[in-house]
Amino acid sequence: MNLMKGKKGVIFGVSNKHGIAYGIANELYNAGAEIAFTYASEVMEKRVTPIAQEMNAKIIMECDVTNEEAVKKVFSECERVYGKIDFVVHSVAFANKEDLEGEFINTTKEGWDLALGVSAYSLVSIARNAQPVMNEGGSIFALTYLGSEYVVANYNVMGVAKAALESSVRYLASDLGKYGIRVNAISAGAVKTLAAKGISGFDKMLKAATVKAPLNRNVTLEDIGKAGVYLASDLSSGTTGQILFVDCGCHCVYASGEEMQIMSQACQSAACC
Repeated sequence: MNLMKGKKGVIFGVSNKHGIAYGIANELYNAGAEIAFTYASEVMEKRVTPIAQEMNAKIIMECDVTNEEAVKKVFSECERVYGKIDFVVHSVAFANKEDLEGEFINTTKEGWDLALGVSAYSLVSIARNAQPVMNEGGSIFALTYLGSEYVVANYNVMGVAKAALESSVRYLASDLGKYGIRVNAISAGAVKTLAAKGISGFDKMLKAATVKAPLNRNVTLEDIGKAGVYLASDLSSGTTGQILFVDCGCHCVYASGEEMQIMSQACQSAACC
């Protein structure tokens, strides 16, 4: 499949072969795209460089997304190497481990600022610096999760950060539409990644998702990667400001049959029906 042949872009957030960003990068590469990679620190360089080299990347750069100058350098290099680019993938999120445990009410100001700065404001900074070097018809998309809309145990401040990210997607879509640039997000279902291990009780979330999902399974990296190809390609030429759910249908189900039975039994025990 050469759906992305001739298309060039940059991915922020690939860290290993078990993450969502890698799943998207792999599908984009297989579809013919040329991809520039960034890594967050020297520690991550050893992980990212082999992946980027396997995909024949011409650009492999360190970038702290909270540093505007670092972001500018990435797009300056993209312009030098490619001229113009066609897509940008934002797969960056971070929160202190202690803020992903216990109760949200205990979130510190420092933890709040860190989570929202890295996970949400970085999209604004990246979009602002990407716009001058993007072709008309270009695509920017980010990664989010259902915890932005509903309370998910132990997701806490990251849920608030993802809500800010999704709102930013809509405002950026409005701002960049006049340049012919689309801005969207993929709301991926629970998938086993190294990053997800930082969320307390994540294994239970995976099991619960298979019970609730209409497709009766967890989403895969390949599923999410294919959605990434759709958003990056001309197939989504009329789609902007959208949150695309790729979660085997979990988002559309209030409760599975098994959960409804449990709630019904609890309700009868409480004599509320």
